[in-house]
Amino acid sequence: MTALLLANTAPIPRDLPLPLPLPEGVLVGLLVIFFLVHILFVNLMVGGSVLVVAAEFLGRRDKRWDRLALTLAKTVTVNKSIAVVMGIGPLLCINLLYTLQWYSANALTGHAWLMIVPLVTVAFLLTYLHKYTWERWNGGGWKTVHGLTGLLATLLLLFVPIIFLANVNLMLFPTEWDKVRGFFSSLSIGNVLPRYLHFMAASIAMTGLFLAGWLGRASSDLSHLEGFTRPELRRIFYRITAWVTLAQFLLGPLLLFTLPAVGITPQLYTVIFSGAAVGFITLLLLFRELRQPDARIGRSYGLICVLFTGVVLGMGSGRHLYRQAALAGHQAEIRARTETYAAALNAFNQKHASEPAPVEPDADQLFMNCAACHAPATRLVGPPLTEIAEIYRDNPEGIVAWAQAPGKKRPELPQMPPFAHLGEASLRKIAELMLEKGQAAR
Repeated sequence: MTALLLANTAPIPRDLPLPLPLPEGVLVGLLVIFFLVHILFVNLMVGGSVLVVAAEFLGRRDKRWDRLALTLAKTVTVNKSIAVVMGIGPLLCINLLYTLQWYSANALTGHAWLMIVPLVTVAFLLTYLHKYTWERWNGGGWKTVHGLTGLLATLLLLFVPIIFLANVNLMLFPTEWDKVRGFFSSLSIGNVLPRYLHFMAASIAMTGLFLAGWLGRASSDLSHLEGFTRPELRRIFYRITAWVTLAQFLLGPLLLFTLPAVGITPQLYTVIFSGAAVGFITLLLLFRELRQPDARIGRSYGLICVLFTGVVLGMGSGRHLYRQAALAGHQAEIRARTETYAAALNAFNQKHASEPAPVEPDADQLFMNCAACHAPATRLVGPPLTEIAEIYRDNPEGIVAWAQAPGKKRPELPQMPPFAHLGEASLRKIAELMLEKGQAAR
């Protein structure tokens, strides 16, 4: 029934006759793994940028927050570089597995998709400018300009994921493609906004957890963060992680219940609710950690990271399950259309293979192109064959060359038109017949 509905409302192309470089199951596994690694560093980049702006704002009144903001800014540029490199793998996999849907979505979002590289480039340059001018601009009366630079970089880094989400979302709903008139209209397809809010919350939560471990580890040098203790830093970022994770228990259901029904399956519910259960246990551990004294805070950090990893794996698996279910009907229609096309092409080839090959015209038939102007021994519009045989004795190539690009020798007669369209082989047959007939008529 789904396939029938799709056939009536969705564009159904035939598939590309190109083999996959790896088995489909392997590519699916790589897509999920590569995407999760990529999105981890995207989360750290985006979430880190937001926390940098917040800490720098607090640093306008308390210098220790300004120093913390600089420390966070240094992690953003590193995570940014890793995110870009790690984005190649999932992009290649999705191109291979969902070629027709992915490139269709690219085309429909148009200019916005093409603007991703320029926008990301500008954002990255601004993050470097923000980081490397920290001391000079803040100490030189340019603090507001410096803060606005960081804010602009963050806004760009917040906008680019919307383009990606719109594209990835749009590829799932071929029946809606005819409604799209550019990027902004694509935002009304599916549930882009709930997905974006969920992504933003995940970015801040993951960044908070990362920083709780990075700055809270025993080997970290905190000499440049005068005014902060190691337990205090861990507590700050645990708190961010805990409260944003709690907010996910509101944003998660919003995301789930706004998903179009086409991709909802019992298996998806199982994965999502299992992940939510693990997330709830993680949340309890986070709040328990916050109640620990300074000497004990951080003891459960490894377990929290393991549980967070389980939640993330569940989210990645659920995302793929929904994508498979949402596109199942469209892919089935594509396979059916491809089979129909292949059968029609095979029938066409068999029909024409059984027909006799066309007979090449003989020299006499070809000479009919010349007979109106060249008689054996009588001058018509052109010279007779006897004269041609005398001029081109034992030189049929000369006749071929003249016929391909004739000149004009007699002003009182029209110029011969070129006969290059007959081909060199046919012209050679005509030339040999002219010489033969010309010699015989003398």
